[in-house]
Amino acid sequence: MKRRNFLSISIFSLPLFLGVTEVKSGENKSKKVFLSDKEWQKKLTAQQYQVLRKEGTEKPFSSPLNDEKRKGVYTCAGCSLPLFNSSTKYNSGTGWPSFYDSIANAIETKKDFKLFIPRTEYHCSRCGGHQGHVFIDGPKPTGKRYCNNGVALKFIPENS
Repeated sequence: MKRRNFLSISIFSLPLFLGVTEVKSGENKSKKVFLSDKEWQKKLTAQQYQVLRKEGTEKPFSSPLNDEKRKGVYTCAGCSLPLFNSSTKYNSGTGWPSFYDSIANAIETKKDFKLFIPRTEYHCSRCGGHQGHVFIDGPKPTGKRYCNNGVALKFIPENS
């Protein structure tokens, strides 16, 4: 990893390790992370690489994060950008960690036609890592279901 990328990730992640429990709107802006394909392969596990860089999907009910109930922040497994607060997580019954809202500026979306029916795919706004798909069948107040691959996330417990 290049030193400036390491430093920017380290500096941005510091509040998480100092006990920050929620990331508020406007606190999630950072520089993009660009790594070569070889650098991503070196940095990530094979399963993380398949999901984050090749837009794969993990098997449902395979992630321990699906059952995670502690307070904290869910970050991108590729670059540590905070994506979701635990207060927005809920059990959707789908087998993947699900959230009804994301942290401001954390994700970017695009249309996905891989199953012939258009879906909204979302990625980490910092490194472009594929996270999952967002649907409009979630709970109030947003009505959204961010259906996330657990392998694409890291969980930082509150006060860790």
